[in-house]
Amino acid sequence: MRYEKYQFRTDEDLKIFEFLSVGKKGAIRKRVYFKTFENTDVYNLAFGDVNPETDDFDDMVITDNGDTEKVLATVATIVFTFLDKYTNAIVHAMGATPSRTRLYQIGISKNIEELQEKYQVFGLFEDRFWIEFKKNVPYSAFYIKNKFQ
Repeated sequence: MRYEKYQFRTDEDLKIFEFLSVGKKGAIRKRVYFKTFENTDVYNLAFGDVNPETDDFDDMVITDNGDTEKVLATVATIVFTFLDKYTNAIVHAMGATPSRTRLYQIGISKNIEELQEKYQVFGLFEDRFWIEFKKNVPYSAFYIKNKFQ
């Protein structure tokens, strides 16, 4: 992807990633982690801020640090890193709120042609059907997997 990204660190299994969002509100620690759905190859992507006092993860906080594109590009790069290691994995993503899901959809739409060169991207349509991602169709969740498995 052609966007500026943050450097990130990860655990040995490449299932927990962290980076710092640096913007108008200072440096804010972000966490992305992948958790499998009942021992399948489907992983839920969880993403949010880390409370510096408790080390707890919060996916509902609104950071508003002025670096949304850089944060989303970093999360996308983390997904690609995860899929490089877990080649049969399917990554499921859904925003904690409808507006966040819409934000993710906008990011996918901007980059769908590039994404489709290497990945298959699907959207959950009407909360019932997984269909190949198309621009300007409202989705409530997404999944991405390697195209050539």
